[in-house]
Amino acid sequence: MGNRDARVRGLAARAGGWSARHRWAAVGIWVLFVALAMGLGSAAGRVDVDEGNQLKGETHTAAQIIDDAGIKQPAGETVLIQSRDAGATATGTEFRAAVADVVKAVQGTGKVTAVTSPYDTHTISRDGRSALVQFDMRGDAKTAVSRVEPVLNAVAGVQKAHGGLRIEEIGGASMQKQYKDAFGDDFQQAEYSAVPVALGILLIAFGALVAALLPVALAITAIMATMGLMGIVSHLQPMSDTANSVMLLVGMAVGVDYCLFYLRREREERQAGRDAGTALRIAAATSGRAVIVSGVTVCVAMAGMLFTGLAEFEAMGLASLMVVAVAMVGSVTVLPALLSLLGERVEKGRIPFLSRGRGKRAAGEGSRFWTAVLRVVLARPLISVVVAAGALLAVAAPALGMKTQQLTLDQEFGKSLPIVQTYNRINDAFPGGSEPAQVVVKAKDINAPEVRQALADFKQQAIASGASRGPVGIKLHDAQNVALVSVPLVGGSDMDQAVKSLDKLRDEVRPATLGKVDGVQAPITGQVAGNHDFNDQLLGSVVPVFAFVVVFAFLLMLLSFRSLTVAITSIVLNLLSVGAAYGILVAVFQHGWGASLVGAEGVGAIVTWLPLFLFVILFGLSMDYHVFVVSRIREARMRGRSTTDAIRHGVVTTAGVVTSAAVIMVAVFAIFGTLSMQSMKQMGVGLAAAVLIDATVIRGVLLPAVMALLGERNWYLPAWLRRLPDLTHDEAPEAVASGPVREAAERLPV
Repeated sequence: MGNRDARVRGLAARAGGWSARHRWAAVGIWVLFVALAMGLGSAAGRVDVDEGNQLKGETHTAAQIIDDAGIKQPAGETVLIQSRDAGATATGTEFRAAVADVVKAVQGTGKVTAVTSPYDTHTISRDGRSALVQFDMRGDAKTAVSRVEPVLNAVAGVQKAHGGLRIEEIGGASMQKQYKDAFGDDFQQAEYSAVPVALGILLIAFGALVAALLPVALAITAIMATMGLMGIVSHLQPMSDTANSVMLLVGMAVGVDYCLFYLRREREERQAGRDAGTALRIAAATSGRAVIVSGVTVCVAMAGMLFTGLAEFEAMGLASLMVVAVAMVGSVTVLPALLSLLGERVEKGRIPFLSRGRGKRAAGEGSRFWTAVLRVVLARPLISVVVAAGALLAVAAPALGMKTQQLTLDQEFGKSLPIVQTYNRINDAFPGGSEPAQVVVKAKDINAPEVRQALADFKQQAIASGASRGPVGIKLHDAQNVALVSVPLVGGSDMDQAVKSLDKLRDEVRPATLGKVDGVQAPITGQVAGNHDFNDQLLGSVVPVFAFVVVFAFLLMLLSFRSLTVAITSIVLNLLSVGAAYGILVAVFQHGWGASLVGAEGVGAIVTWLPLFLFVILFGLSMDYHVFVVSRIREARMRGRSTTDAIRHGVVTTAGVVTSAAVIMVAVFAIFGTLSMQSMKQMGVGLAAAVLIDATVIRGVLLPAVMALLGERNWYLPAWLRRLPDLTHDEAPEAVASGPVREAAERLPV
């Protein structure tokens, strides 16, 4: 059959064929798309998630009342004045002089307003050794961090003049400032490190500079385009810096992976003796299809985050979904065009000691290591399943005792920040004072006698109930008929105890006081309340997210491979991989086993958002390898090989690309494990461990062993399911190859 008669079915094959024939047009369209996306995104600007409106329930109601009333809450700051020994107290002369100097110094900066003395507000600790000077930063609270430095310097000057006392500032702006100074470059360094790390690994994998640059270039342009799209989409779904970082992480991983899959197959076919055009058509029909199946599956998994109802998760899910879709489209369009343009020049910049001997292995037997492993696995598949599954279940076992919570400041940063010490000292002296609950009271007339009495009763009962030790502050906004009540919670930085205090306020104190006045709204918000509401909403979304991701991934596998068995085993193996990652997280970060090996600390809990986030990300990314390997196995089986031989061929010939892709992912994720924040360490370690397990134990041992045990049942599809749409297309080399070729690694059936 000649070239003109070769018929190729499938979206990927057709897209690759068109791009190869119209290569300059394909490259031009891609460049134009990236430029337009960036330009339009820059012009539109990015709308970020409003922290006050990202939750439902009381936290959202409170934020809505404040917004509707037009109340601009300033950034509050606090200065702790504390004696270093039991001898000095707040009634002493030196202590009073220090308080006066702090008040004078911060007022002198011109950056603050509403400065209060502890002698007026009674913010003096029970033991008399600590007192708080409180004030607000002038201007917009969101930009207060840029104006807080003169105030910090003024407080530091007072500290020098009163060496016998401890004088320290803390607040939202000062915490952001210290965090930015200490760790502000962490994310940028991690993001910038990802590119050279990926390039270095690709150089080793391909042994040629041009071939190594292509995947990185595709990933970077996909990320650039998605950044622009995020700006446009943010006007419908607000975005965030966190979503941007996650997008970069996922974009680098899948962008490189998809290009790697495609490029490796094209190179393999050329080394097997096919001409450049035929090799490209085969790569488009086989690896291109695997990229589309994998990409759609990853997009479906990322879409699961949209079901949480949490704005931050929705932003991360949508940003990740977009970058995967862009990378997928680029892999099956502009990549074939570039390969067609480059031809043999894709091997330019060869590194002799890296490229030596690769040709024979790529065209022939594949990985020697995995050939040896497969020999053992396929000879004893039942034992292999029992040992590998047993080991992973043992690793996953600690996850049964997983405890999740929002990490406190000292858990997040340990002792690395001086402000953490200040935070702990204030909580010890004034339990709950650093993170008070805030009751937002809305009434028809905030000065009505019954409302004023209810506010007084609430203030009294909040302390009498044991939920707070005071002082409870009330700030009236008469014009808006709103009162803001600040209630320090008993428990302080102990989140479990603080939540119990919050529940007392919501379930006992409020109904008995403010709840008895008709027409009064009194939602309770604040840091503890926000964390508690976030946890509740997140837990409520676990089942729908889990069901959506699993069900749609199952359906995609079923339609893509037309095998009920493959669909079921895909889901089970992915869940096992995620479970093992959970177990490692709990062992390292909750129990502290081997935490020092990864530069972490056993903080006693996993950050609340991470389990669901990891499930969605890992379930999506693990499909990369699974689809690629199973596609190669199915291709070999459709060409007449026995199931066992097809398994061996599929795993061994894909081992190189899967290993390279996994090493890149592990390296990129591990970079995030080096960040200073414990939550980022947990994310990086969890992702890196899961990918490592997935690419080795799952794809190299469990998958081939399970498929070997199932035999021909791997391809089972009940008769009643055969009416489902056929998305397999059965693209195989003989469907696209034309003209004589040299003897390849296998004979193709006629």
